[in-house]
Amino acid sequence: MTGSIVERPAVAVVGGGPAGLTAAANLAGRVDGEVLVLDRETAAGGIPRHSDHTGYGIRDKRSVMRGPDYARRLVREAVDAGALLRTSAMVTGWSADGALEVTSPDGRYTVNADAVVLATGARERPRTARLIPGDRPHGVLTTGQLQNLVHLHHRDVGKKAVVVGAELVSWSAVVTLRETGCSTALMVTHHDSPESYAAFNLAGRFALRTPIATSTRVTRIIGKGVLEGVEIEDLGTRRRRVVECDTVVFTGDWIPDHELARSAGLDMDPATRGPRVDTALRTSKPGVFAVGNLLHPVDTADIAALDGRHVAQQVVAYLDGARPAHTGVSITAAAPFRWVAPHVLRPGDPPPPRGRMLLWTDELIRTPRVSVQQDGQTIVARRMPWPASPGRVFRIPSSMLDDVDRRGGTVTIGVQ
Repeated sequence: MTGSIVERPAVAVVGGGPAGLTAAANLAGRVDGEVLVLDRETAAGGIPRHSDHTGYGIRDKRSVMRGPDYARRLVREAVDAGALLRTSAMVTGWSADGALEVTSPDGRYTVNADAVVLATGARERPRTARLIPGDRPHGVLTTGQLQNLVHLHHRDVGKKAVVVGAELVSWSAVVTLRETGCSTALMVTHHDSPESYAAFNLAGRFALRTPIATSTRVTRIIGKGVLEGVEIEDLGTRRRRVVECDTVVFTGDWIPDHELARSAGLDMDPATRGPRVDTALRTSKPGVFAVGNLLHPVDTADIAALDGRHVAQQVVAYLDGARPAHTGVSITAAAPFRWVAPHVLRPGDPPPPRGRMLLWTDELIRTPRVSVQQDGQTIVARRMPWPASPGRVFRIPSSMLDDVDRRGGTVTIGVQ
């Protein structure tokens, strides 16, 4: 292939993880033309492909399976539906006329699709982005790097680890470490309580024998060629101590893989750092949609997949000539919520995926009373029977926004 080749599918899906593959499976055969999935990895499937533990597929497949099995099933369903999957295909940018610019081992080419679905996902911030001082010894990883080493390349790590973070993905890291014979000496979180669900924390503490240090942060990496330990600080007493280890895994603290969305000139949300979308998952650019953890970093794989199912119907409607109302109201989050998604309500649009608004909190609120306000007035306030906890997505029924004036002022979701 050369840069002069232009492909013209009906839909181009950028990203072959759960959201992108599910979108493709639900679009292929329903649109007049090809559905092309472009993935930069050598094999499609996304993070579940190298996350070899159970718990995948609960909401979208109504079954429980291991990550690689789940990834293979999503790939098979997309291919069986008629989608074309192209791996080792890096989308590097956009041409002047809005086509995707692609680089692959076969060369460079452009993809000029009638509609584009961005499903590029999210990534964990590495140690350097968290501004933790020290040298750069061997043994400092993110969860993604750890699982890639262990499950794809079948390599061992160290013998004693510290895991930074106490989210769901943090326990995934502990399980992966255990499989290699590496014990977790300590899990560290700067929050007052672990971010994960109580059931996971109890299981982790007793079944995996992993102690958790709350209100604690890592202040220094110790070691030059090889990691020797980490210095941690108790945020209450300010006392510091060194934990000896030869592996440290930085988990969570997600950021969307948003470079392609930014280069398209899409309206971006400063809080999520992903593109702003309405409840149909349309971006600010006509014909470009966004799904999954590009929008709400980070949620579970099955929730991302259900985004893909939701967006397929909206893409079909767009290709059939449907266009959104020009008016719409912005939705914002008030502290302690950091962000909300989707970000725009338009007249005549469908509810968001699963009928849920998604929020992220910076504080633990065990029984939050959530309020929806517009133009200085409280439209509704409702006590939620589930906690809002840092480190995981907090969901409220989108029906709480039913009485919002979609031609009025900005809507704010907070707590009372």
